[in-house]
Amino acid sequence: MNVTVVGLDGAALPPGAAQALAGAQVVLGAPHQLAAVPVPAGATVFGPLELDQLPDASSAVVLASGDPGFFGIVRALRQRGVRPVVLPARSSVARAFALLRRSWDDVAVVSAHGRSLRPALNVCRAHPAVAVLTGPGAGALEILAGLAGWRRTVLVAEELGGPNERVRRFEGGPLRDPHVVLCLADEHAVPARGWIAGGEPVPPAAGWALEEAKFSHRDGMITKSEVRALALARLAPGPGRLVWDLGAGSGSVGVECARLGAAVVAVERDPAQCARLVANARAHRVDVRVIEGPAPAVLSGLPEPDAVFVGGGGPEVVRAAAQASPRVVVALTALERLAPCRAALREAGHQVEGVQLAASRFTELPDGSVRLEATNPVLLLWGRR
Repeated sequence: MNVTVVGLDGAALPPGAAQALAGAQVVLGAPHQLAAVPVPAGATVFGPLELDQLPDASSAVVLASGDPGFFGIVRALRQRGVRPVVLPARSSVARAFALLRRSWDDVAVVSAHGRSLRPALNVCRAHPAVAVLTGPGAGALEILAGLAGWRRTVLVAEELGGPNERVRRFEGGPLRDPHVVLCLADEHAVPARGWIAGGEPVPPAAGWALEEAKFSHRDGMITKSEVRALALARLAPGPGRLVWDLGAGSGSVGVECARLGAAVVAVERDPAQCARLVANARAHRVDVRVIEGPAPAVLSGLPEPDAVFVGGGGPEVVRAAAQASPRVVVALTALERLAPCRAALREAGHQVEGVQLAASRFTELPDGSVRLEATNPVLLLWGRR
């Protein structure tokens, strides 16, 4: 079968599309797309979800919005063994940011169309500029609700390609299709000049498990880099994931998770430490949502985490973390807390492993030789459910 995929930009047709339509025996598209193009009188028409019903024919045209190779129908055709001719139009994301009069090479583009909204929402929580391709049950209203507590502006670019296309701040109410949701930390920001689309690379170029001097902290009260390295390996933070950092202190673990692309909620009861945490997040150019108060009391209503780090608190905090998340990492310095914390993880259905970390670092002596200086041992537990 000879299949041509035609991207539509309003009523405009890309070069070659009119000829493909004129010879088509089958045309597949949504009602508004079919109404916008010259469908041959004798052609059989199918809806957009009827790819599997597509009969054998000498020629078929599949209609799509914008660039059909960008989170579009080209993938579905290729999965069915069809190698179509693709005639793209401008993508909806490019058009949306053109309306906003803003460059978009720093923008993370995510799709919630036919997928869970949760990973896309976590990217919006973590990244300062995101475009979301929406779907039923995963639209502007759900995104707006999911960003409660995060400093974000939700915009919609609607009726794209039509005479009344526009970008506006979204605060609820009806939308005009087709539309794209834009989630911005600062809608007026001019992004820094970069070299890779989507912003900073993940993992960050400077690496991870940074030395303690890279963070403001109080009297050495910070998770040491060796412990942080293993904790990060077990937490597995990354784009689309949400991490809770409980008893966050100065926030070194939460900030590192955010540097690796995760959305982060940090809970800390000490106001002075909360201030340090905010400063550390700002210094490393990441967004960490800080909640001042004691865990587990303040955890109710927080979005569901993919992983939790417990850096402070007793078995009751570990129990709440284990019930909330399939992946938990606990750092302990007091031996008497090991058994109850391990039991709390096991009671919640976690398989538990652990290790004692006792690192000795090189320290240079006055004569230029090196001795080993021990850091305090730490017990690290992790549970997987």
